[in-house]
Amino acid sequence: MASMEHPLFSLATKPDMRHLEYRNGDNVLKIRPSGLGLPTIFDKDILIFTISQLMARKNRGEPIGDTVRFSARELSVATNRPIGGNHYKRLEDAFARLQGAQFVTNIKSGGKIETRIFSLIDEGGFVRTDDERFRLDYCEVKLSRWLMRAIETDQVVTITHDYFRLRRPLERRLYEIARKHCGNSPKWQIGLANLQNKTGSNAPIKRFRHNLREIMRADVTPFYRFEIDENDMVTVRPRSVPVDLATPIIIPEWAEEQARAHARTLGWDYYALRASWMAYAHEETAKGNPPKNPGAAFVAYCKKQENLRS
Repeated sequence: MASMEHPLFSLATKPDMRHLEYRNGDNVLKIRPSGLGLPTIFDKDILIFTISQLMARKNRGEPIGDTVRFSARELSVATNRPIGGNHYKRLEDAFARLQGAQFVTNIKSGGKIETRIFSLIDEGGFVRTDDERFRLDYCEVKLSRWLMRAIETDQVVTITHDYFRLRRPLERRLYEIARKHCGNSPKWQIGLANLQNKTGSNAPIKRFRHNLREIMRADVTPFYRFEIDENDMVTVRPRSVPVDLATPIIIPEWAEEQARAHARTLGWDYYALRASWMAYAHEETAKGNPPKNPGAAFVAYCKKQENLRS
């Protein structure tokens, strides 16, 4: 939720070396870039993915820790990222920005001011196989204590999977702001200049207005649409969407057991494998193609991942 309220992630597509400072009354948040710049809104995909795995376990009443292991393919499928190419380098740079950028906050309590300096993740990296192909075996992320406190106290808001289909950084940021401030309310309004401050965009106001109008014309922001009047007042309204009364997708126990066996063979986290299939199944359901036999479909999906890896 804090990352929806404040622009903690850069919208730039090139290294952003700015030192940022945000104030709200006496509260101050400073962000110092890593050697590769500020973490980008696409780097945030890694955090969303890892946090979603922990929240899924937490909601099932299972114990959670600050370290999550997953495959690069799981991450790519869940966040609509390209697979292959220079993905080693992209991952390494993303981990470096997430771990290297420093966040400085002041907390007032009991007549004292406490200064905290932290990173979004404590560690991040990946392991490759020691053979002629040097395939990516798994990734591992250790979340910071700041993020773990948010998870433990349920300071987390769900977002639509269509968020990962948005390719413009500003589109993603606008969706986050709408999700946080408008939610399910009939409408939410904000002045253009204040909206720009919330996005973290450093474009001239004229350019920002133009970019916003382009996004409005494309009209692909999930669940929300934006309007702007002659006085630069921006209005956000939820789209009219039908209520989903479909039967929930339930995986039978026998399929869970077989899928766990495939996950062990792949060296994957079973729950991440399950989450990636559920995301796919819900997408197909939304298109009118629900799985007729969820158990068999889930096992077939797991077998396909095993064949792809081999």
